[in-house]
Amino acid sequence: MAARSTNVGFVGLGQMGGNMAARFLDSGHRVYGTSRTRDRAKDLLESGLRWCETPRQVAAQAEVVFTSLPDDRVLEGVASGSDGIIAGLAAEDVWVDVSTVSPRLCRDLATRARAQGATKLDAPVSGSVPQVQSGTLTIMVGGDRHAYERVEPLLRELGTPHRVGEDGQGMVLKLAINISLAVQMLALSEGLLLAERAGMDTGLALEVMTQSAIGSPMLKARAALVLDLPDDAWFDVDFMRKDIELALDTAKQLKVPLPTAERAREILAVARELGYGRRDLAALFTVLEQMSGPGPGPA
Repeated sequence: MAARSTNVGFVGLGQMGGNMAARFLDSGHRVYGTSRTRDRAKDLLESGLRWCETPRQVAAQAEVVFTSLPDDRVLEGVASGSDGIIAGLAAEDVWVDVSTVSPRLCRDLATRARAQGATKLDAPVSGSVPQVQSGTLTIMVGGDRHAYERVEPLLRELGTPHRVGEDGQGMVLKLAINISLAVQMLALSEGLLLAERAGMDTGLALEVMTQSAIGSPMLKARAALVLDLPDDAWFDVDFMRKDIELALDTAKQLKVPLPTAERAREILAVARELGYGRRDLAALFTVLEQMSGPGPGPA
């Protein structure tokens, strides 16, 4: 499908969806889109995005429609009703949802899309804005194999896709990955605070820690943010807290214990109470500093 110029649709043109749409525009695809406010799409419109007034219009114009939305409520809202995506789907269309939402909703929307003769894939991504811009996302896909094979070339323009199973299973794997993101960031922050309170230079300690055996790609990428939080979060605390809640809810249904995710949820809740909800996940170090109060000095 992507060997030629493809009509691609996007509902949700925020940090992630907007940058994905930009990559497809740069590749020569015709891109139709809509978002909560048109102002958000100003740069994309200047680059050739074709604006639609409703999600239904986007789906009606596109062979492949993408959604990149914050949560179950918003996704359900743009999917349903006379102006929703499902009403605009035609037979053989493919709907690719890159949002992080509940596996239950993924399965429900896939069933509703099939009733229209179309196919929905859950395709959440691992990576933030830099990985979107460089086309190096990891994409976990759940759903129909034939539909996946049709859109795989498009997905490869965003990163490396993997079909991991049936409806909802891509989402479960994304939640499994995000448990580790939260716990790794929390563990790094704990260790760095310990080093700081022992009198070490935090910058040097952080550099050594991320060069050591614990230095995962995520921690290395976020190290620069830990001591200098950006105004624009790559992945904010509130989104991570939402994802951990989804993981815990899924684990409850499957009777799986997630003790470190439980603890991460507690600290993420504190971070939100301290006003860091919209700050990057790297804020957990600052949150722990505030929780611990003034240090006693070197041991």
